[in-house]
Amino acid sequence: MAANKKVLMLPGDGIGPEVLGEVRRVMDWMESNRQVTFDTEEDIIGGACIDAHGVPMKDETIDAAKAADAVLLGAVGGPKWDDVDFDIRPEAGLLRIRKDLGLFANLRPAIVFDALADASSLKHEIVAGLDILIVRELTGGIYFGEPRGVEDLPDGTKKGYNSLVYTTPEVERIARVGFELAQKRGKKLCSIDKANVLESTKMWREEVVRIAPDYPDIELSHMLVDNAAMQLVRDPKQFDVIVTTNMFGDILSDCASMATGSLGMLPSASLGAPDENGKRYALYEPVHGTAPDIAGQGKANPLAMMLSFAMMLRYSFDMAEDADNVEAAVETVLDAGLRTGDIMSEGKQLVSTEDMGNAVIAELEKISAS
Repeated sequence: MAANKKVLMLPGDGIGPEVLGEVRRVMDWMESNRQVTFDTEEDIIGGACIDAHGVPMKDETIDAAKAADAVLLGAVGGPKWDDVDFDIRPEAGLLRIRKDLGLFANLRPAIVFDALADASSLKHEIVAGLDILIVRELTGGIYFGEPRGVEDLPDGTKKGYNSLVYTTPEVERIARVGFELAQKRGKKLCSIDKANVLESTKMWREEVVRIAPDYPDIELSHMLVDNAAMQLVRDPKQFDVIVTTNMFGDILSDCASMATGSLGMLPSASLGAPDENGKRYALYEPVHGTAPDIAGQGKANPLAMMLSFAMMLRYSFDMAEDADNVEAAVETVLDAGLRTGDIMSEGKQLVSTEDMGNAVIAELEKISAS
C-alpha cells in the first residue's frame, strides 16, 4: 500500500477538536496496523483563528491545504463570534477554503443504520434502509453571487440583497458529478430547483436536461425545492442521488439528516476537479456544527467525523477496503447499543466521545484479525 498520505487537519471550534481527535487515534491505529503513513499538519480556522490572528483563515493555511492530499475539518463557528464583522465571521474561513481550492462538489450521504432507525423522528418504516446521496454545488449560487450587500436608504431604512448566479459551466460540471455517481448507485438522479419562480434555476434545469442524453442509463427527474423538502420527510426512500444548488443543498441535506436520527451521524466530502495528473483538492468534514453547549465535556458524537475520514480514504486515497472497514466498525458499534447523547434511546448504553472512539478502534482490531 502506498505510504505518506499528506493530510492537513483543521480542528476548528467547539467540539471540532474532540471529534477530530478521535479520528487522529484511528489514523494512529492504521499506521501501526495497515502499512500506511499519514503525514499530518495541524492548523487553525474559524473562531480559533480569529482569536489568534484576527482573521478566520490565514493565507498560509490555504497554501498548506493546496500542498496536502486532503483536508480534514472539525467544525467552525459559535455564538462567541456572533458580533464580529460579517467579512471575518468564522464561516468565512470555510467559504474561503472551498472557493480557493475550487471545491465545487459537496457529497452528503444520508444513510440510516439499522440500529438507528428508531432514533429518527420519522416512523421506522419510512426511514429503515434509507441510503441517499445529496450532491450540492458548493462554490456558486447565492452564497457567492454579486452584487450583494446592505445599503442605507434615504428614508433611514435599509435594503439587503444577494444574487443567485449560475453559469453553464458551473451547472454542467456539478450535474455530471451527479449523473456519474448515480451510475454507480441506483441509476436515478433527481435535480432540484425552483424553476417556476427563479430564472437562474430555470436555466439550471435546462442545462441538466441538455446533458442528460450523455447518460442514457440514468432515470432523470426534476423537483421543485419546496416539494423536495416535503418529500424528504414523507417518503425519503424515493430518492437515490439528488443534485442541487448551493443554498438548496445546504437546507435539504440538514432536512435529510434528521431522517438518520442526528446531524452527528452525517459525513461529507467536498471535491474539486481533477488536474492533468488526476489529483483533486478535497476537504472532508462532518455536517454537524460546533455544539458549543457540550464542547469539552466528552459528550460529542465522533461518528460523523469518522465516516468523513472513511470518505477521505475512499475518494482521495483509493483505500476502499479501509473505508469499508471503518464504516463496518461504526455500524457494529451501533449494533452493540453504544450511543452518545444525541442518538441515545431507551435501553442503550450512553458513552463518552472517547469511549465511542475506543469501541470503533476495538472493532477495527477484530476486522483486521479476521
